[in-house]
Amino acid sequence: MATHLDIQSRSMVLGGRAFGKTGAYEKIAGSIHFSIDPLHPANQAITDITLAPRDAQGRVCFKGDFYLLKPVDMTKGNGHLLMDVPNRGRKVAIEIFNSTPRVADLVSEQDFGNEFLMREGYTVAWIGWQVDVPRRDGLMGLDVPRVPGLKGWIRCRLRPNDKADVLALADRLHIPNAVTDLKDEEAWISARTSGGAEPIRLARSSWHFVDEGHVKLEGGFLPGVIYDVVYRSQNPLVVGLGLLALREAGAFFKWQTQGNPCAGGIVRSTLFGVSQSGRLIRQMIYLGLDQDESQRVVFDALMPHVAGARQGEFNLRWGQPSLNSHATVGGVPPAHDKALYARFSLRAHPPKIFAINTAAEYWRGDASLIHTDETQTQDAEPPSFVRTYFLAGTQHTPGPIPPPPTDANTGARGLHLFNVVDYSPLLRAALVNLDQWIGQGVEPPPSAFPRLSDATAVAAETLREVFVKFPAVRFPDRLVHMRRLDFGPQLALGIAQYPAREGALLKSYVSAVDTDGNEISGIRPVEISVPLATFTGWNLRHPEQGAGGDLMQMRGSTLPFTKTKEERMQCADPRLSMAERYTNREAYLESVREAFKSLVALRHVLSQDEETIVSRAQLRWDFLHSL
Repeated sequence: MATHLDIQSRSMVLGGRAFGKTGAYEKIAGSIHFSIDPLHPANQAITDITLAPRDAQGRVCFKGDFYLLKPVDMTKGNGHLLMDVPNRGRKVAIEIFNSTPRVADLVSEQDFGNEFLMREGYTVAWIGWQVDVPRRDGLMGLDVPRVPGLKGWIRCRLRPNDKADVLALADRLHIPNAVTDLKDEEAWISARTSGGAEPIRLARSSWHFVDEGHVKLEGGFLPGVIYDVVYRSQNPLVVGLGLLALREAGAFFKWQTQGNPCAGGIVRSTLFGVSQSGRLIRQMIYLGLDQDESQRVVFDALMPHVAGARQGEFNLRWGQPSLNSHATVGGVPPAHDKALYARFSLRAHPPKIFAINTAAEYWRGDASLIHTDETQTQDAEPPSFVRTYFLAGTQHTPGPIPPPPTDANTGARGLHLFNVVDYSPLLRAALVNLDQWIGQGVEPPPSAFPRLSDATAVAAETLREVFVKFPAVRFPDRLVHMRRLDFGPQLALGIAQYPAREGALLKSYVSAVDTDGNEISGIRPVEISVPLATFTGWNLRHPEQGAGGDLMQMRGSTLPFTKTKEERMQCADPRLSMAERYTNREAYLESVREAFKSLVALRHVLSQDEETIVSRAQLRWDFLHSL
């Protein structure tokens, strides 16, 4: 259970300014303390919990950061707790739903963006759950005990974008699992020149550990090459306690009467996570970790966004929660949703679930696994308590206008112009639909995703012939498919064996496209139904960053139409030009308004977002005509 909050700061938001009918908000931050019975059946799924040090009462204790935005008068809120699972220690929900830049501490009016969540009356909470997050730049983390005396092997995957002599043994700037023996002759490194290449073991004499958290390669690590470093570590952190931190914090804010700033004001709750944190929610679903020790369902709804079919190293001895490679342990077995929801399907009243993905998760080779059967040859419809949505023509995150420049200064160089589709309005509508489902019993729109039965799901390879006809467009040289991996007989206990035994490739699918190359299935935002370009969920690594032709992680492309018929004829573009589609800017915007009305009727956008979407269309028109 969560025992208490240690409040370190409490203040009025924006000096007490009212957010519509909800009124003023306050911001509360500090730490939240937990005390868990390691022998309770509700906690037994956590790897090594019974080996963790205990206090005098036999309980495992730990604490994490918390950050809370709540109406000052909880009776004016909507009674809905939105718990946003931090992504690598960062707050995401405000950025996604309020369409604002991501910040660590919400201080200015700009930080609250369009104020959607506040105007709707949500209480928004963040809990540090990740044990390897460094306490810097406002990142939120969790402090958990180590298991003394244990030793074992860990695999760290590295893929630099620039040449480097020394790399940290962690994803990004996270805290590494320490190397036990810097001169261990049994440690090894393998290298793959591209995503589909065979790994090659590097000579032990060609590299060495600089210290317990860094490794150096003679001649340097090359950009685009995938390196696996396998070494021994000891005294592992109980990584899986992060799952319980989220569950118990949700229970505290929902039901605790003493010391709870939200006491009596929460009647329903949703756990929301994006990308890495969405994968964590999938793992919680798989393990059935939504019920507390009293068998109360903590979260009425779960909303994993852009998680695809992956899970992660969230409950593994030596787990690295930040890793996002498709070959991490959490991807085995690739959980098609029948297996994922097996525990929930046995319940009379399971939580409601919205699983939402963009085209990027399909093109990386795993998202279609959630709605195909075990053989990947037939559709598998989600159960009645689940909605599965595909957002056509989108990349992993909403695309800004103008998109980031694809130059060496960005740290992420794409071969094509980055995707500029903003799907935030679709997520705002989805959250309202989910709230009405759990609060009023209003059925949400039906699932929408590529299906084999109607040929809207196709193998990505079959679309090459469409895209190679477009001028200056390079189709991916290598497409990604997940592979069955065997990490040994103790994986169910949270202990992996390296290297994994590789099995058969899994079939995966993407959405079929029209003659413009735009996707035809799922939920089609106005950018796709009233197009000025081909918008994809894939882009390619720039050759100067190595492995040119490999897919970029998370990025999509904007492939503009020509402006005039003459320009189109000159470059032999088979797609109609902008001028051939729309007589002028006003005609284009009128088409956007008509498409918007259709989406409102389908309940995929909110009527309140009309001017937001039309204004965005104006920006899109002006930007693409300026190129």
